[in-house]
Amino acid sequence: MAYERIVALYDRAEKAQDAAHALESSGFDSSDINISDGELLRDKDVRDSTLWQRVLGRSVSDQESTAFRRTLNSGGAVLTLRTPETEVNRAMRILNTHGSMNLRDTPTTTQTPTAQTSAVRPIDTGRVNTAEEEVLRLAEEQIEVGKRQITTGKSRIRRFVTEKPVEQQITLHEEHCEVARRAVSDPKLAQDIDWKDRTLEVTETSEQPVVNKTARIAEEIVIRRRGSDHVETIRDTVRRQQLEVERVSDVKTDIKKAA
Repeated sequence: MAYERIVALYDRAEKAQDAAHALESSGFDSSDINISDGELLRDKDVRDSTLWQRVLGRSVSDQESTAFRRTLNSGGAVLTLRTPETEVNRAMRILNTHGSMNLRDTPTTTQTPTAQTSAVRPIDTGRVNTAEEEVLRLAEEQIEVGKRQITTGKSRIRRFVTEKPVEQQITLHEEHCEVARRAVSDPKLAQDIDWKDRTLEVTETSEQPVVNKTARIAEEIVIRRRGSDHVETIRDTVRRQQLEVERVSDVKTDIKKAA
């Protein structure tokens, strides 16, 4: 399996530490990650070309050594990662996300397919021209679907009072005075004749309906919110740069028509 050594330069050591943590969280082995900063390297060591040979796996030019030394002296750091070539693009996205420096004239990635060969591969995007090679990078978009909560409507439950007519039958009792006459033929009653005036009063009664209302709980209404989940397919388009190679011949040939 071919491996690559990716080198990222950061203007602050904290950014390099954050990038290292992100690489570890993404599944990269911590033993393949190394950070060099100004506290670990003395200034004379930074100027030593053999140091960069150990860190980067290749020799560096004076211009590159000066850029690295200036960055480390100002509080920056150099992060190196050894990873299979199939994971290079993913690792480069993580490193760039954490603000790696864009050095147009400084290669930042060293590819080592075998122990004897090496090639340069920068981290920054775009096209880089160096004295040794020309690199053209291809970018692609990735879709990330998230969720947010919105209000879709409201349900209003209102309690109010209505009236309706009702009827019920009831039996009422009445008492009235009734006067009846009957003939008397018993001679013994003549002894009890009383010639005084006399008045009798009879009380008449009747029943009237009395309405009384009592309240009771007829039913209960339970109000709650019930959630449900559904799967929705999100469709969109992403862009990806493709590469097409066309060979153009520099030799011009003249075609002469036959007379």
